[in-house]
Amino acid sequence: MPGSVGPVITKSAATPMPSLVTRFHLLILSVTLAITAVAVLRIPEGFLFAAHWQGSQADWLWPRDGALAVAPLLQAGLMLAFHILGRLLTLNHLAKTRHILDPALTLVLAVAAACQLGLLFAGIGSDLDLIRFAGFGLAATLLLLGVVLYSAERHSYGGLRMPWPVPSDRAWVLVHRISGIAAGVAGAGLAGLAWADPGPGLLILGFAASLIGLPLLAGLVTLALRRL
Repeated sequence: MPGSVGPVITKSAATPMPSLVTRFHLLILSVTLAITAVAVLRIPEGFLFAAHWQGSQADWLWPRDGALAVAPLLQAGLMLAFHILGRLLTLNHLAKTRHILDPALTLVLAVAAACQLGLLFAGIGSDLDLIRFAGFGLAATLLLLGVVLYSAERHSYGGLRMPWPVPSDRAWVLVHRISGIAAGVAGAGLAGLAWADPGPGLLILGFAASLIGLPLLAGLVTLALRRL
């Protein structure tokens, strides 16, 4: 009707959903995909990567297509998992854990990208062993992480972040010292593997064991010590 005032519709700004996957993580995935494309073009289809050496003979071989598919699929799966995790966390919990989960995802994606580049170099006959270099780099990172965790002091935003609380100061210290020692042992083990150069197969298995085993160990230790 003339003179009547209808309902006023306003457009409110949508609040973006939280996510642990950043543009930098997408960039690392894009670089890995580009390396994969170059490798497919430059490395012959029937090429076999020597994954382990027994003396002067390769006794563990990786087919080209299978080996090159692992890194991008692993990165995509991790990014999807972290994206879902970011959606499940509350804004408060996300704010308290982002400074740990973000670099953790970056580190794993970077290790996968370095391994992919190492496969490319190996496939084109280069003498530059980037997977060994990645082993030394990850070993140094884990040794530094071990020192930081072992000497960490308890406060709201520092140390390990778990879905469940660690109520006592004694348990918190034990969790961090055990995790710090484990990180140092893993770093020393990776450094030894990279120095011995048994082939990329054992090194990459060492990467996986360290990056998966350390968070799993920390979680199990926090559960075991919750009553202290």
